[in-house]
Amino acid sequence: VQLQASGGGLVQAGGSLRLSCVASGRTFSNYAMGWFRQAPGKEREFVAVIRWSGGNTYYADSVKGRFTISRDNAKNTVYLQMNSLKPEDTAVYYCAAGILGTYIKNYDYWGQGTLVTVSS
Repeated sequence: VQLQASGGGLVQAGGSLRLSCVASGRTFSNYAMGWFRQAPGKEREFVAVIRWSGGNTYYADSVKGRFTISRDNAKNTVYLQMNSLKPEDTAVYYCAAGILGTYIKNYDYWGQGTLVTVSS
């Protein structure tokens, strides 16, 4: 599976962005899709994941109620809608495909990352 993430950019605190991740290669719908992020000087951390069927979603406590993950298997695309953004959300965001879970080791395939910068 090849993953291409996009949609990052510069936004003011309180604003919104929608990230997209398009998959190609193996059957997209077989995989759980996750979003992770890595801020400067910090380790990569889990943000959100959605089951292959789209029926189950899980979020990090830090984004719960502000971010929404969704997928469109017909378009081989997973989305991350980010609302009420905070400066601490600034990071490179990565999409990943693998087994449902919150650990990096659950995911075999990774996109290249897209930078989100939230100004105060």
